[in-house]
Amino acid sequence: MDDAIRVRYSRLADDDCCLSCGGAMEKSSPSPGEICVDLGSGRGTDVLRLATAVGSGGFVYGIDATPGMVEKGRSAARKLGVENVSFINSGLTEIPLDNQSVNLVISNCVINHIAAKDALWKDIFRILKKGGRFVVSDIYSVYPVPEEFSSDPGAVAECWAGAVTRDEYLGMVRDAGFDDIEILEESRPYRKGKIEVCSFTVRGFRRVG
Repeated sequence: MDDAIRVRYSRLADDDCCLSCGGAMEKSSPSPGEICVDLGSGRGTDVLRLATAVGSGGFVYGIDATPGMVEKGRSAARKLGVENVSFINSGLTEIPLDNQSVNLVISNCVINHIAAKDALWKDIFRILKKGGRFVVSDIYSVYPVPEEFSSDPGAVAECWAGAVTRDEYLGMVRDAGFDDIEILEESRPYRKGKIEVCSFTVRGFRRVG
């Protein structure tokens, strides 16, 4: 994650704003005993909700590139006495978890920030078990983002200039190896920054071993 993005999210760690652009958690249907990951976990709200859903037999990892956000998540878990969670300060393109160790990956409006999106999708595929799934809420650009914006770290940090088109986004998901890719919800185009985007929530499964 770019330094401009880290700075923005570090400042927001103590803010009351909502950082999510979607409802991946609500559409993920976690089951008791599952191992789950929230990429870009922020203050840990969805991590703690997942922890309740999977119960004591399950476990949830919250992974975030911003130390302030990670500490917020850890603090919330301590206050609530939630023990089946771990918050990890890490970049997202090399997820620090073992191959085929996870049942479910969720993420809300984070992947559009990442430059190496194809590498991230391949790493999501790597950590998922056979039969595992992802549910990701994000944005895509209606038209390709002009180079003057896509290479501007500040504009990327504002949650729009790092977006790619729908076809490019879904192409990276397919190329990573995922099957049964389904769009669970999708908005109409709307203005964001200097471009038009759509929000959507996507689910896919790892069917091969």
